[in-house]
Amino acid sequence: MEGVAWLTHKYVMHGFLWYLHKDHHQKEIKSVLEKNDSFFLIFSVPGIIGLLAGMMNNYNFFFWIGLGITVYGFAYFVVHDVFIHQRIKYLRNSDNVYLRAIRKAHKVHHKHLGKEEGECFGMLWVPFKYFIEATKAKQPK
Repeated sequence: MEGVAWLTHKYVMHGFLWYLHKDHHQKEIKSVLEKNDSFFLIFSVPGIIGLLAGMMNNYNFFFWIGLGITVYGFAYFVVHDVFIHQRIKYLRNSDNVYLRAIRKAHKVHHKHLGKEEGECFGMLWVPFKYFIEATKAKQPK
């Protein structure tokens, strides 16, 4: 799912559906909900269809695809909305190297306010250099 999410983020959200994702890259937060939140509905539809189609057909591969989309969507909510953007004030003081690397990569992604020249489009797999930075930051000086 991470590969699908990376491709979708880079070529759909930063591509032809930029008008829905653009407000997520703006520095000012104007309301609790963003147009970007509509991706929750867009991405949940194939998950629901896969779950239903798979359950109606003896739990075939469509069920597992739908489950994968749904589980990744839940992980996205927890990691992206709760942990990274703190839309719900929880998981604020984590000092884990992996979680610091995820936060750093996402911060680098958001330094670009336009749809071009983006980087770090994934959520759970981040470039190794951010793990190195997070490890160095954790070492006592």
